[in-house]
Amino acid sequence: MTWCRERRTAWKARPALAGVRLSAYVGLHAYGGLYAHADLYAYAVCTRTSREPVRTHRPPPEPRGDPFLKTPPVPQDREGTAAGLLLGAARHSAGRTTAVFLCSAASAAASLALPAVLGRTLDLLLRRSPDADPWLLACAAVIVAEVLLDAAVALLGGTTSARSAAWLRTRGVGRLLAAWPGHAARFPPGDVAVRLTANATEASTAPVSAATLGASLLAPVGAVVALFLIDPWTAVTFLAGLPVLLLVLRAFARGSSDSVASYQRAQGDIATRLVEALAGARTIAAAGTEARDRDRILAPLPELAAQGRRMWRVHGAAVARSGVLMPLLTTAVLAVGGIRLASGDMSVGDLLAAGRYAALAAGVGTAAGLLGSLIRSRSAARRAAELMALPAMTYGARTLPPEGRGTLELRGVSVRREDRTVLAGVDLTIPGGTSVAVVGRSGAGKSTLAAVAGRLTEPDAGTVLLDGIPLGALRRDVLRREVGHAFERPVLFGATLGEALAGGAPMPEERVRAAARAASADAFVRLLPHGYATPPQAAPLSGGELQRLGLARAFARAGRLLVLDDATSSLDTVTERQVEAALARDVRHGTRLIVAHRLSSASRCDLVVWLEEGRVRATGPHEELWRSGEYRALFAPPEPVSAAVPAAASKTEPYPRRAPVAARAVPLPHKHATEPAPAADSAERADR
Repeated sequence: MTWCRERRTAWKARPALAGVRLSAYVGLHAYGGLYAHADLYAYAVCTRTSREPVRTHRPPPEPRGDPFLKTPPVPQDREGTAAGLLLGAARHSAGRTTAVFLCSAASAAASLALPAVLGRTLDLLLRRSPDADPWLLACAAVIVAEVLLDAAVALLGGTTSARSAAWLRTRGVGRLLAAWPGHAARFPPGDVAVRLTANATEASTAPVSAATLGASLLAPVGAVVALFLIDPWTAVTFLAGLPVLLLVLRAFARGSSDSVASYQRAQGDIATRLVEALAGARTIAAAGTEARDRDRILAPLPELAAQGRRMWRVHGAAVARSGVLMPLLTTAVLAVGGIRLASGDMSVGDLLAAGRYAALAAGVGTAAGLLGSLIRSRSAARRAAELMALPAMTYGARTLPPEGRGTLELRGVSVRREDRTVLAGVDLTIPGGTSVAVVGRSGAGKSTLAAVAGRLTEPDAGTVLLDGIPLGALRRDVLRREVGHAFERPVLFGATLGEALAGGAPMPEERVRAAARAASADAFVRLLPHGYATPPQAAPLSGGELQRLGLARAFARAGRLLVLDDATSSLDTVTERQVEAALARDVRHGTRLIVAHRLSSASRCDLVVWLEEGRVRATGPHEELWRSGEYRALFAPPEPVSAAVPAAASKTEPYPRRAPVAARAVPLPHKHATEPAPAADSAERADR
């Protein structure tokens, strides 16, 4: 029994670098969607450079009778709430936050000492006492100390906020990468960018604002105590107006909270629309809809402006009211002090000190600014905490048997998405070393089956096993080493193409080049100005070339199971056949699960799994399934309604609708040496 400790990709503790890396993530997420997240997750698994382990949220599923998957319940991660996230940021910079508080408190103490020292010095000077000189020096020392302490607060506050922002971004991106790809994809890329840049920056100021606010209250409280010591009537005069000030601050806190939250939501909405427009820039240019899309992107701008005006109106009203109230209180204290001076109950120095202390006590009104900062931080932390609440992928502690060949089993696997069943009770056994094509119409559940087989998503029911071991029970490194993926829209990570093909893990250069040759990518990579040292973003790649590089990355890390999710859809037929031949000849032997839309891909596989509406309609060799007219229709071009198969033909259908069946683990002939059926020729020509 164990919890999974996941390592995160490391970031420097500098917001500028964090922003650069975040923008890269947002860009790839916009263009690649779920594929980009899966690619980035695999890259993070390979690099494993973080020093911070993170607890997972939920235990792995428990298949029948497997003791290795029984994990004790994990408590809810406190970082999934705004308060927990802010406390975590404060703990991360606890030393610096404490230093900010101590310096602020020392500055408040200096400001409290200054009026008393000035008043004493003034009385001594008026009496022409020879003891005035030391007190003058004391005045100068207190003033210098206050200035230096304020400078230290500014410096420590800036560095503490920067460290907190970097920590928040690191945790947020780490949780995105550690989460199940389908869960993370529900956040639009632009909204993610706002949450991890603007919102993280605002939330990062909370520790410093709280420390400064706590220390700033020491001066007003101490000033009121000093007024009592000088003359109780002056303190009573000041306290008489304090309830009005508290009402002003309460109204400010209420009004600011709603407006700040609405303002931040509008920011995220605009960013989301902008990133979507950048991803579809070619479509917008081709359609000539620049003006319409500009208006669509900026549609939330009036709401943003309205909430911004409302936010600053509330802030301005609070500042104005406190700005009027504080001078009135100070004037009232001085008036009472003047009366007490005239009656001989106070000295001139006491009156000067009372005036200064009244001004310090009035400084409680400046807490409105710090209170507003805390409100904005809490609202921003709520948005960032939603990323932290994503459930993380979990792993076990088992390894695969060394003699295994990659046998894949799905037992009663079901997957639901919202109110729709994507896979329903799939039972399937794929013998090790078999190449399997998964076919079906759009929406049949092919990509979901591929994701479940490679554990990029977790089934809502059922178990997936590789060589008899549940995928959820495997160690993280074992699972990602033995299960490889290639996607329809791959995303490349790394400083160079060579590093991108290695997947972030140390790998001999010859192995990388061999994988590129197997994917028919070596020739065009060597034609680039810097060859394999070319940065991915500087390489002018077509869709087919990008897919070949994605295949090369998968081939370089091929294990017992290789999942190709429509990974050859952009390749021409000749290149596809070359890649398939190299896959069988030059890539490590193992089980191949291929999501196929082309007849040529299905015909050359050992076994075909036919999905229909989330269920296994039939399994078997391509030649057997080809007898079915409905199976042939999967690969045929659209036909007019009049040319459809007569209803009577369905009565002779050899594969009628039935419950899911298991694939037959029997020796199958190799399809490369088999001539396709005549009916397949026309379908393949149409496919080309």
